[in-house]
Amino acid sequence: METLVVPQGQFSLSRYPKRKREQLRAWDAADEYILQQIDEEQLLKNDCKVLVLNDQFGALSVALNKYNPIMISDSWLAHAGTRSNADDNSIEAENISIRNSLDYPDESFDLILLKVPKSLAMLEDQLIRLRPLLHSGSKLIAGGMAKGIHTSTLKLFEKIIGPTKTSLAKKKARLIFPEFDPAIGEKASPFPSEYILEGTQHKIINHAGVFSRDSLDIGTRFFLQHLPDSDKFQNIVDLGCGNGIVGLIAAEKNPSAQLQFVDESFMAVASASANFKTAFGDEREAAFLATDCLKGIKKSSCDLILNNPPFHQQNVVGDFIALQMFRESKEVLLPGGELWVIGNRHLGYHSRLKKLFGNCETVASNKKFVILKAVK
Repeated sequence: METLVVPQGQFSLSRYPKRKREQLRAWDAADEYILQQIDEEQLLKNDCKVLVLNDQFGALSVALNKYNPIMISDSWLAHAGTRSNADDNSIEAENISIRNSLDYPDESFDLILLKVPKSLAMLEDQLIRLRPLLHSGSKLIAGGMAKGIHTSTLKLFEKIIGPTKTSLAKKKARLIFPEFDPAIGEKASPFPSEYILEGTQHKIINHAGVFSRDSLDIGTRFFLQHLPDSDKFQNIVDLGCGNGIVGLIAAEKNPSAQLQFVDESFMAVASASANFKTAFGDEREAAFLATDCLKGIKKSSCDLILNNPPFHQQNVVGDFIALQMFRESKEVLLPGGELWVIGNRHLGYHSRLKKLFGNCETVASNKKFVILKAVK
């Protein structure tokens, strides 16, 4: 836990989930820059209505808790991290209202703070949803690390909100200042988008924050070609489900199995739910859960876990999420249950799985990907 020192006060903040010997902070220079800018412009009044988007672990929301901000994030981890940091700073839970990325308020706001997401599609979706919440006196400040702010980023602000300026870079962070132009008018969102899954009749629905929302990615295509089918698989989990294609096809191959779709993205879980409903209607039920890895799934309850692990959490790259998924999969699997993993060949998952499970075999491989199976 480290201390964020800003004009609004000092706050002890941690990343979530908390890890021993954590070397990364729960905020970045863009958070500091935004909070300093707010103070310099004296934007906060006692009755100021504040909305915060994409707060990674609650640094902005916690620092502005006296103004009862509404925080919107697509990340379950961001929700949990914000609640944890609020609690660590003795902030009442009701001081920060937390919503997911599909649950926007219908009121206007005086101050809107937006951490720029990596995905342009996500940014477009958010700006379209934000525009009706602005009034003539609203102030919108966006911020991010300078390397993630491009000409295409600024064009979206200008297209959807109005004339846009940027700040000088400070500690490699930059701020964006769009000016609300009432003449632009509200725009219809292109999301969720749809495509037909190749080789099937399935219409795949994708919200803006979903990985590979426009077409089937090559790793998933390879995984689908080798998914198992057996009467022994009665409880299957699509872990890190994204839009749920892997679980959907696994459900077809294993018609008597109960499916659970799990992801830390609320948009991913909503997409998976919509796709399963479109494919099976009321003929088949499944469970859908936004959570951290397998948190909330009963131990020793599943026969098969299908997993395409991400190798980054927001802007941090590493295998720590994959390793957490592998450890928790071993706990959730029944004896004899199987974890199937697809990954890039160079990631070395084979040795990790063999060390954890005591076994690991290669199901299939090509020049880029490998599919591995470990049995509990």
